[in-house]
Amino acid sequence: MDQPEGGGLDGRRTRARCGVAPTRLGGAESDRLDRAEAAPAPSGRGHARAAGGVQKKLEQAVAEARAQPPDKPVEVWATDEHRIGLKPILRRVWAPKGERPIALGHHRYKWLYVTAFVQPISGETFWYISNGVSKPFFAALLALFAREAGAGRDRLIVLGLDSAGWHTAPNLAVPAGIRPVYLPPYSPELQPAEHLWPVLDEPLANHYFATLADLDHVVTERCRVLNHDQLKPGTNFHWWPKPDIPA
Repeated sequence: MDQPEGGGLDGRRTRARCGVAPTRLGGAESDRLDRAEAAPAPSGRGHARAAGGVQKKLEQAVAEARAQPPDKPVEVWATDEHRIGLKPILRRVWAPKGERPIALGHHRYKWLYVTAFVQPISGETFWYISNGVSKPFFAALLALFAREAGAGRDRLIVLGLDSAGWHTAPNLAVPAGIRPVYLPPYSPELQPAEHLWPVLDEPLANHYFATLADLDHVVTERCRVLNHDQLKPGTNFHWWPKPDIPA
């Protein structure tokens, strides 16, 4: 597993709008924050039978958060990581009749990691681009997300995520205002954030990138142009708990 390079996280408040400028995270080569929205995918996803237990866990966490002061809105978010790199993403393409389609390929095993935090109902999304993942890095990322999203200050966040080693105890500092809820093992179909990745990859498919900097630039520009309307059809699972707003 690649480890993050660079130092501590450094970010500023951003909003999920088209054309938002990226915010730097980390050192010179380093991790970067973008905010955007994602993907058109079939709506109402998330296999109903398997979803029942997850829905109950999320709703229980919402009820527990609601029972604690302060009296603030409770929202259920999701987070996931996506690894992209200099190994080309190949997809089917059109070609003239009688000619074979051509896609440049030069496999080099250098990677970037995109971490997304998405509120599936509203489409609000935070994007973070880094050059590695680890438990200390994810803890720092959680702290930055909590600060930018106003967790504990403006709202309480129940966060659905998988049980990857860097997501779990021991020694994972979880900020006030965030309550993690872990999905069952090997259940990507229950993760709304999974629907971000196909649309994020659109400008990367069948393209050759000479350097990670070139790839980083294209991913950043992709984040600039995606919007709420493109995200919600894919992430808004019909069973995902709605925000709990105080009366």
